Amino acid sequence: MNPARTLSAALMICVYFASSAPAQQAPPANSMSFFVTSAGPGKGGNLGGLLGADRHCQMLATAAGAGAKTWHAYLSENGSAGHPTINARERIGTGPWYNAKGVMIASSVADLHSNNNKISKQTAITEKGDMLPGRGDTPNKHDILTGSQADGSAYPGSDSANTTCGNWVRYFPMSGKARVGHFDRDGNDPVTGKSWNSAHDTMGCSQDEFKSTGGDGLFYCFAVN
Repeated sequence: MNPARTLSAALMICVYFASSAPAQQAPPANSMSFFVTSAGPGKGGNLGGLLGADRHCQMLATAAGAGAKTWHAYLSENGSAGHPTINARERIGTGPWYNAKGVMIASSVADLHSNNNKISKQTAITEKGDMLPGRGDTPNKHDILTGSQADGSAYPGSDSANTTCGNWVRYFPMSGKARVGHFDRDGNDPVTGKSWNSAHDTMGCSQDEFKSTGGDGLFYCFAVN
């Protein structure tokens, strides 16, 4: 048998199967619809309210090439006289949501708030596609501002006093607190420590107080369309 002819036939078979196999579809460059902010505004709990937090999400998304979508921060606000209660789960669209590497985080609002969601240290990445330092790293930045209960709703009544840093406008030391989740699902409490959106309260609302419990004033951003 002619070795050259045998090699040629083998190559033709390989080319045939390669061309007939279904192509792997890479996620489009703008598929990102979820990220953790690579940096916060740097003013502690003063995010400029929900509008300021949304603008921050939009700015980071635009810099990452996903600015054509409308972005909202996953944050709740407490109701008071003349101010309605705002639930984080109701302001992020309907899903599904994908991170910067095309990994689906959740298919719907219900899926996001179930044990089936895919939020973890490996998947809760920034708009740049970078993994953030979590528990056990230096510095630890796993505390993510949410102001929310585990179901994504705001804390009611008297429970709401110290969960949103005054609806995200306070930043002085001991001027309130904020509820945070752990993007890496790791914490001291065996139950709440695993919560991505409602793990514990901060020590206060200043940037230094955020850092003292393992945070940096970061929050989740979701594309609503």
